[in-house]
Amino acid sequence: MGVELKGVAKEEEGSMIDFVPNPTLYPFASRWFDSSAGRVHYIDEGTGPPIVFCHGSPTWSFLYRHIVKGLRGRYRCIAVDYLGFGLSERPAGFSYTIAEHTAVLGELIDHLQLDDFVLMGQDWGGPIGLGAATTRADRVRGIVLGNTAFWPIERLANRAFSVIMSSRPMQQRILERNLLVEQFLLGRTGPTLTTAEADHYRMAQPTKEARHGLTVMPREIRAARPLLEELTQDVPARLGAKPALAIWGMRDMVFPPRACIPRIRSAFTQLHIVELRQAKHFIQEEEPDQITAAIIQRFP
Repeated sequence: MGVELKGVAKEEEGSMIDFVPNPTLYPFASRWFDSSAGRVHYIDEGTGPPIVFCHGSPTWSFLYRHIVKGLRGRYRCIAVDYLGFGLSERPAGFSYTIAEHTAVLGELIDHLQLDDFVLMGQDWGGPIGLGAATTRADRVRGIVLGNTAFWPIERLANRAFSVIMSSRPMQQRILERNLLVEQFLLGRTGPTLTTAEADHYRMAQPTKEARHGLTVMPREIRAARPLLEELTQDVPARLGAKPALAIWGMRDMVFPPRACIPRIRSAFTQLHIVELRQAKHFIQEEEPDQITAAIIQRFP
């Protein structure tokens, strides 16, 4: 059973993050699930039709805070932190691959006995969430995707990023300088955040030891190809007839709309598309109100 705690992660032999989110910024009760791989932190807010929110790298459930606040009066909003991210455990022996994150998310969905649920995934949250959803398709009400991909990533810029960030010097910078958070989330091209908001991303990955999960994600752009190849077939076959919503930051350089939206359009027969003209990659920070309104309209 999930144990409810008020916004604090229990520290177990140094494997949990000793960080208490500001209840003004993150006004949710923390809950915990003991998966087969480690203790997972999540929030479960509101009542009504369930929506599962899946973050990418290098973020955590904090990314969805505005959307959860906007939807919890109508829906049951569940936002998870993957192992190695946010307030979840950093378990020894866990490899932090997309396949492993997918399996743990599936365990949580089963533990919560979710039925007729909507799944939203952005960045790596797309394939992680879809991977869990395809094997539970009879329980899925609909799909929301934002700035993600569920097919093998062939674009040269993405693969070059994978190679560079997987090199030993850059892996050390991720571990020692929190590069992915500081440069790509909080840098000049990232969303506009207050100091307190930025600190919530920093403090969720506060030490070298806490950042190991971050080092794996760039490699997975290439290493997760077998899983992505499966999703290329399974998503349209098992979920393609579900009501779907694509919400896209049209200025995203990671998942450019011209390359990605046609692939999503071809996979879903009941797809609505919302273009966020000024948004880049982290759409939940940039346009939370538009995302909230789009979800309400698509899944009343």
